[in-house]
Amino acid sequence: MSQNSEIIEVLNDLILINNDRIAGYEKAYDETDENDTDLRSLYNSLANHSRDNVLELSGEVNALGGEPATGTMVSGKLYRVWMDVRSAFSSDGRKTSLENSEFGEDAAQKAYESALNSDNLTPELRALITRQKSTLKSGHDTIKRLRDSEKVLH
Repeated sequence: MSQNSEIIEVLNDLILINNDRIAGYEKAYDETDENDTDLRSLYNSLANHSRDNVLELSGEVNALGGEPATGTMVSGKLYRVWMDVRSAFSSDGRKTSLENSEFGEDAAQKAYESALNSDNLTPELRALITRQKSTLKSGHDTIKRLRDSEKVLH
């Protein structure tokens, strides 16, 4: 059972980081100018990827006899406060929004990398986490590309 509890802890950490992404992108969507339809669409899509991830991970936690995590990580709450402070002093909302999003995406990549370092994952769970990490990496790369293009424009 202790192996299961370690796996459940790893999966619950990923649920929490995905919940952080959902909350962060919902906030970013709400604060993004309505004329920036590309960003609003992107943020909505990235939040939906994390919702899908949470559903998959929660199913695995349930299958292992655990209780799926709810809420967000403390770091996520601190990240959102930091995002509020940054945006309050920013003159370029789009660029700052993308920078903040990239910061969050980096944190998600680190969380997934840490999960993959667990020795207790079954091959199926390792494949699931690798696939989710790859999907999140695609979002990260899109955010980074947009952020880099904003630097060129300003």
